Amino acid sequence: METDKGSGAASVESFHPSAEDIEKWMTSAFDMATRHAEMVALDQLLDWCRRSCLDPSSVCEQTALYVTVEPCVMCAAALRLLHIPVVVYGCRNERFGGCGSVLDVSSADLPQTGTTFKCVSGHRAEEAVEMLKTFYKQENPNAPKPKTRRD
Repeated sequence: METDKGSGAASVESFHPSAEDIEKWMTSAFDMATRHAEMVALDQLLDWCRRSCLDPSSVCEQTALYVTVEPCVMCAAALRLLHIPVVVYGCRNERFGGCGSVLDVSSADLPQTGTTFKCVSGHRAEEAVEMLKTFYKQENPNAPKPKTRRD
């Protein structure tokens, strides 16, 4: 984590996971195959706020989230409820996208559901698609073994 202390102003801190935190998360990634990256990131951010004695609302309002794929409808709703102002993603999610591909949860007029947020699509899009292709080529060592039916 980097800290920038301004002269006479409140301290400004930014959350950047350490190499150790990233390695720890990556080793457990297969154990949480159903967790969406946005939810993992939000959990880490909220945990960091607790450890740093910071108000999560204030931190979220100053947070830009970068993800590989457009957030799904569920994740877009969570980001909206936490008042995340900007989400940057690589490729669209044509099946479940909540930033315009399927529904536009990010900017729709939805009373009492948080604030709208800006979506920036196409950031390193080709790299995002290649990462997904590579990911789906891998096998999950924790996946259950398929059972054959006996007739």
